[in-house]
This record gives sequence, C-alpha cells and structure tokens, in this order.
Amino acid sequence: MQPFEKQKLNRVRISDRAAYDRDSVFAVLDSGFVAQAAFVADGRPIVIPMVSGRVGDVLYLHGAKATRFVKALRDGAPVCVGVTLVDGLVLGRSAFHSSANYRSVVLHGTAVETKDEAEREIALAAITDHLVPGRWDETRSPIPKELRATSVLRVTIEAASCKSRSGQPVDEESDYDLPIWGGVVPLVTSAGTPEGDDRLLPGVEVPMSVARLLEAMNGK
Repeated sequence: MQPFEKQKLNRVRISDRAAYDRDSVFAVLDSGFVAQAAFVADGRPIVIPMVSGRVGDVLYLHGAKATRFVKALRDGAPVCVGVTLVDGLVLGRSAFHSSANYRSVVLHGTAVETKDEAEREIALAAITDHLVPGRWDETRSPIPKELRATSVLRVTIEAASCKSRSGQPVDEESDYDLPIWGGVVPLVTSAGTPEGDDRLLPGVEVPMSVARLLEAMNGK
C-alpha cells in the first residue's frame, strides 16, 4: 500500500517520531476505542468523542439525525479525526522532560452522509465490530425505526500521519546526578470479567466475540 502523501496538512514537526505508511496509521486507528472528531459548527470548533469503523481508506462515523454533528457534516464538510493510545507515563528528573509514551493518529477528510442502504449496513457493521470483532453477526439486525433515526457519515481519508514516542526519559546530562527518580510507568488496557445484565435469559452464555476479545486483550 502506498503511504499517505506528506503535505502541509499532515506533516509531523518531529520527523523521527512520524510515520505516514498506511499500516502504521491503520494499526492505531483500529486499536483505539474512541475517536475524537473535530469540525466547525456555527463558526466555532467542536470536538466530539465517538466510536468509528474503518473499511479500507474510508472511516465511518454515525449519530442521531438530529445532532449538531450530523447536521454540520451531512452535506459535505471537512473533518479532522484523532486517536491516541497511551502506553506509559515518562517521568523525567525535571518537569520539562516529563512526557508520555504513546501512539497517535490524526487524519483529515471530507464527511458526507451516505444514503445507500448497502453501504450503511457495511458501515454500521464496521462500527459495531470495531469495539468487539464479530459482534455484529451475534446481534439482532437493526429495524427500520432504528435505521431511520441514524445517519452514517463517510469520511474518505485524504491525509493522515502517525506520531509516536517510546523509551526512557531524555534528561539534561547534569540532571542524572540528581537524587530524583526517573523512568517509565507502563500503562496497560485490559478487559475485566464480563457481567451479564439483570434481564439475561437463563442459559445464555458469554458469546464467542467477547471470549475472543478477552483472549486478545488479556492473553487468556
């Protein structure tokens, strides 16, 4: 796959922390549970956290038709979407050199509402399976009432970049002689024990999608 073109819109200032290849961008995009979508409405910038779903170079977002987000974007408008994974807290011997180890993606595109029913189903399945892969096939299909209330926005990714940091703090050479602790506190996301709701029918077991999620996130 060709990398995203490096341009003014997506250029990362610290070049040794940047990646523009699709594999790096998509790995972070697909791993983050929450995407932050930024757009302009009524002349003001707004950021909305939401779940997304990717199919190739297209990112799908969805929302209730009456929301400001949908109204601002459905006819075609620029949008910027960010996803960040925090891997650790980097504690330098000075506040200046304290940081975080992370992987992040910022993408740019134009959002437009899709009315095609086949594409809408593909998009909603991708968004559902983004949280728990395989969950779409285990659930009841959306009914007409639900589909009428939901708008699906297609964002073709026009530019994107991945930025990351890893490793130990980089302190001033003179600070290494200070009796101050420096290092990294790793952060790990794990899944807890599934909890069935109060109206779960007797005999209904935890589905395969959830079992696979637990194995993937917890290694068991």
